[in-house]
Amino acid sequence: MNNEQAAMRAELLAPAGDMDCIRAAVENGADAVYFGLEHGFNARARATNMSVDRLPEIVDYLHRRGVRGYLTFNTLVFADELPAAEATIRAVAASGIDALLVQDLGVARLIRAICPQLAIHASTQMTLTSSQCIEAAERLGIERVVLARELSIDEIRKIRNQTSMALEVFVHGALCVAYSGQCLTSESLGGRSANRGQCAQACRLAYDLVCDGKDVDLERVRYLLSPQDLAAYELTPELV
Repeated sequence: MNNEQAAMRAELLAPAGDMDCIRAAVENGADAVYFGLEHGFNARARATNMSVDRLPEIVDYLHRRGVRGYLTFNTLVFADELPAAEATIRAVAASGIDALLVQDLGVARLIRAICPQLAIHASTQMTLTSSQCIEAAERLGIERVVLARELSIDEIRKIRNQTSMALEVFVHGALCVAYSGQCLTSESLGGRSANRGQCAQACRLAYDLVCDGKDVDLERVRYLLSPQDLAAYELTPELV
């Protein structure tokens, strides 16, 4: 591999809900692993997640194997939570983590103010869908954007041609009926906010279709709001 090829090499990331998942990702060739903390501020609040105290150990494990570690801090943060958020960010930065993934614009500004050396990545929860959005993110000091999962490959290609920002995309996993980071259905129907890491999975439930006051017979089709999972493996050559 020459220098140009190395510079263009795509990074393969894998999510991890606990230490066993981190080890599995590393052993199966992941270039980077992303995970959240057990006390919140991440979009997978119901996963096992990691403790702040173990972060230095986890980062050391990853770096010794040439793997980068990214921490998800990708929920909306309320004003009364900012002191706790700041304390957590400082502890995370001290651990040597490679980057924080964020959703909240205020959190991005906070990180840049208190830990300017810490890399910031825009989570897919930030719902960035255009080069104009990415320009705004860049002004906040964001160094990489995880594009909205709802974008087509043609839309991704257009954005790539309009920005020099490092871009990341999902190629596997569940899709929401709403744009990621913008769903209010979970809060409305389940009493838990998907934008706070507590999605009630309302779009995975069975529903009846009623048109003009009459039930529509859909036979066995009941899961009307549940999209098929994302499986973009075959598009990987086009993406890279």
